[in-house]
Amino acid sequence: MRVFVTFCTLWLSCLALADASDFNKIVGYFGSWSNARPGVGAFEISDIDPTMFTHLMYAFVGITPDGDVQVLDEYRDLSTDGGLGGFAEFNALRDQNSELKTLVSIGGWSQGSTNFSTVVSNSTLRSTFVKNALEFVLKYNFSGIDVDWEYPAQRGGADTDVENFVLLLEELRDTFDDEDLLVTVAVGASQSTVDLSYDVSGISAAVDMITLMEYDFHGSWDTYTGHNTPLYAGTWETAAAQKTLNINASVNYWLEQGASAEKLLLGTAFYGKTFTLTNSSETTPGSPVTGVGNAGSYTQESGVLSYYEILEKLSEGNWTTVYDDEQ
Repeated sequence: MRVFVTFCTLWLSCLALADASDFNKIVGYFGSWSNARPGVGAFEISDIDPTMFTHLMYAFVGITPDGDVQVLDEYRDLSTDGGLGGFAEFNALRDQNSELKTLVSIGGWSQGSTNFSTVVSNSTLRSTFVKNALEFVLKYNFSGIDVDWEYPAQRGGADTDVENFVLLLEELRDTFDDEDLLVTVAVGASQSTVDLSYDVSGISAAVDMITLMEYDFHGSWDTYTGHNTPLYAGTWETAAAQKTLNINASVNYWLEQGASAEKLLLGTAFYGKTFTLTNSSETTPGSPVTGVGNAGSYTQESGVLSYYEILEKLSEGNWTTVYDDEQ
């Protein structure tokens, strides 16, 4: 039997139904590879309603060890040689919403940490990267850059990344201010990641926005079910580390460490995590599992279902929706 949690997915969809003018900031990330999914799972830039957002991020471009910005998919991103022209089409969304800002996001999980760490550790390479980043943003008509380094001092990084990351952001800030461009970051939200990777007050002082990645708190690595994007710790989460894996704990920790409240954004998931239960009669959060659920028809990743895959499952009529009162 498979069980998945829909609470945060449904919450986000309700938020997105409101007009962007009703909120201070509503930010969306567009994965350039999403149009490669089969059938109705394919998502195009033309499917984005730009009036729903204040900011949109194009994910991703890469960073090279010599401080350059790398186009990762020339066919999807560029207009040359018969390409789809993703950059141009994405930034043209501003024509439909004059208040919209469109940024390019550099990094992501697949990028890892090594190249970032190499660049920030050397003042010359940092300057080279800042120069190249500015030229890239101006060339392709973005409103700024979003730095999604996952994560400083981890995954091939060095302890000095924590300090050097702030230096990079400060140098980006100084240079991008001259062109009235935005500098934002996407960061790991949990206390354990903060303690390893971030000078919170330094980051906060240097950037316009901080997107807390408030998702993947639970998943395939767990031996029990858990919410993908929990608001609070469940009563079943008794270990000290477990109690930090939720939005309430992580936001408060970022604030305690010196983050500016008006710069923090909640990055919530538009997908659910699935599990295969050890005992089909035990369906509450914290129930033991033997592994993840089957892959969805469109996203094709075991242990994950997208929002539209969840809706499809529910429409089949043989799934039961349960709400977690603790959340």
